[in-house]
Amino acid sequence: MLTTYDFIVTGAGSAGCAVAGRLSEDGRFSVLLLEAGPRDTYPWIHIPLGYHKTFNNPKVNWMFDSEPEPELNNRVMYQPRGKVLGGTSSINGMVYMRGNAADYDEWRQRGCDGWDYDSVLPYFRKAEDNTRGADSFHGTGGPLKVSDHRWQPTLAKAMHDAAVEAGIPDNPDFNGANQEGVGYYQTTINKARRWSTARAYLGDAKRRRNLTIATGAHCTRVLIENGRAVGVEYRTPAGLQTARAGREVIVSGGVYGSPQLLMLSGLGPADHLKQHGITVVRDMPGVGSHLHDHFNTYVAYRCSQPVTMNDLMLSLPRRIMAGAQYALGRTGPLASMGLFVGALVRSDKRFERPDLQINMFAWAIKDRNRNGVIPQPFSAFGLSPVHLRPDGRGTVRLKSADPLAAPEIRFNFLKSQNDYDALIAGMRICREIARQPALAPFIVEEILPGPAVASDADLKTDIRARGVSNLHPVGTCRMGRESDAVVDPELKVYGIAGLRVADASIMPSIVAGNTNAPSIMIGEKCADMVRTANL
Repeated sequence: MLTTYDFIVTGAGSAGCAVAGRLSEDGRFSVLLLEAGPRDTYPWIHIPLGYHKTFNNPKVNWMFDSEPEPELNNRVMYQPRGKVLGGTSSINGMVYMRGNAADYDEWRQRGCDGWDYDSVLPYFRKAEDNTRGADSFHGTGGPLKVSDHRWQPTLAKAMHDAAVEAGIPDNPDFNGANQEGVGYYQTTINKARRWSTARAYLGDAKRRRNLTIATGAHCTRVLIENGRAVGVEYRTPAGLQTARAGREVIVSGGVYGSPQLLMLSGLGPADHLKQHGITVVRDMPGVGSHLHDHFNTYVAYRCSQPVTMNDLMLSLPRRIMAGAQYALGRTGPLASMGLFVGALVRSDKRFERPDLQINMFAWAIKDRNRNGVIPQPFSAFGLSPVHLRPDGRGTVRLKSADPLAAPEIRFNFLKSQNDYDALIAGMRICREIARQPALAPFIVEEILPGPAVASDADLKTDIRARGVSNLHPVGTCRMGRESDAVVDPELKVYGIAGLRVADASIMPSIVAGNTNAPSIMIGEKCADMVRTANL
């Protein structure tokens, strides 16, 4: 390995792989990509339904926990994050969603020039190789494979049709001209294999002589000299290593890892850094602040037909059959991830755009935590309302100066009545969908929260008891012009030359949808800005 590179990228996740792949593609620049986890050789990473095998696997997952959440009866929110090439794109649910166009226009209105929807759409299209073909919203020929499900259970169509019967308009493309409505999700799956950013951006790039990919390399500090980032320290099985950056360091450690690394490097709230004995390079109160995430609960139903993923888990013959279907024809349940249909709706018709995403799962669970996903012990499915515009804001802070220690994560979920009102409305919409004729042949009874939980007060109590993080955290190194913004619209860290952040942590506010595709877009746009600045 070299000791000096043009660019160093810390973190090979959704954005980091895109940054490193793009910066190295024309051969002009030498790039070092550091990843704390291993290469993506674990077989279950690549089988779509196998993501439940990575949900709590410490070999490929950081397995973070939040601090107890006051509004959630002091429950801890488990936070799985990818610790492997591809980052969380190697362990996530693979839904391809960009959010609402107005989300990005709001970023621009907050001073983030160049981040309105018309400006970011070309980067979504550039990244994409969509099996539906190219149009004004979608691209082909890009590294990221986007496809429709190869296999769907009969329950998926019934869910879709029930939503239409409930008055939700059909929408063939959530990432097209209009977001509102019910439709079938597209996924980052290619020929029944997960298409992570490691596959997308590093598959061919691994052979480039100007790209060095170091796994098992945990970045512990950005080296800053005279107000400029000049390199990094990183820990490997062989000991502490140092690499110098001749041009820039791009931090892509994710919503938890990026602020943690900046604070370990002396960039963060001064009083907090001093408490841990870290020399303050620059007092930056916004580092680790403004953490927020979507929040969801679910309504579950006992199913009258053996057509759910629960039935697959409960039956050895069904699992054998599913394995054979996948091995012989790359089809069947293993070729999917159990989430086929969704709806983007408004909790209040006076709103201008959707604030709820109803995920319609072909399974139902009893619990989801660091011990795994625990299914109901019978045939069941669930409808899950996700609040897309939460009011609660939290923090990521250091627990210690040890770079290998997990960070302290506080969400402050459900801090407003608006947060509760949206979820209560979402649960009522789920029940309305379930009452429709299309789902009648599949439903025996509502099992969670149960028909007795009907009033707003009872639903609020249930949300506090069962609601969970939707695992889309953003905002801890937010972009903007505010006094506590961490990066400017070119993703440059304020006050430090040669240093940028590129991942979901830079989002000024969360987008209305899954965050993997937007994170990849951020990586694409960052790489373009870096190349332009270094021509």
